[in-house]
Amino acid sequence: MLAVAVLVSGSGSNLQALLDASAGDPGFGSRIVVVISDRPGVSALERATRAGVPAEVVRWVEFGDRESFSAAICDTAERYGAEALILAGFMRILSPTAIDRYPNRIINIHPALLPAFPGAHAVPAALAHGVKVSGVSVHFVDDEVDHGPIIAQRAVPVQADDSEETLHARIRKEEHLLLPQVVKAFAAGRLRVDGRRVIWEES
Repeated sequence: MLAVAVLVSGSGSNLQALLDASAGDPGFGSRIVVVISDRPGVSALERATRAGVPAEVVRWVEFGDRESFSAAICDTAERYGAEALILAGFMRILSPTAIDRYPNRIINIHPALLPAFPGAHAVPAALAHGVKVSGVSVHFVDDEVDHGPIIAQRAVPVQADDSEETLHARIRKEEHLLLPQVVKAFAAGRLRVDGRRVIWEES
């Protein structure tokens, strides 16, 4: 059983998808040992508490730089025995220290078809660019923002009358399906990184 820490910053809807998969799928292969937020009072922490999962806050404002903040995140995760980090709506950039401590063991989900529209404003950027298709990407984290090897993607058509809210809502539905599938495959040892490519091996 793979022990994972889930990092969050907001409502925690992707966290909930992982909690549901962990509770409902006997073959999920992962156990969430801690949920870590960069700020207090967010709904994701309440979701963790309701599920009986330890919840910790590592406040960004208490650290002088990204390096020390990232080290504190990793220290907290390791204290609970976490073998991997899942970034589920986590809005902070981890330093190379975290990558070194969890090599190819940090997974992020992003609301766009990378490498298009990296960064924090992917959905409005896609709409402003007039794309006809957006989507969701799950990738391993490397030293650059939204840049690591892509594990899986799903396309979401953009409708003519879409707003940021309506498009993001449809993307989230795909996120909630895709992220648990990726974590399950990762826990089973079915994801192999080969340069920029991720090979998803059959079970």
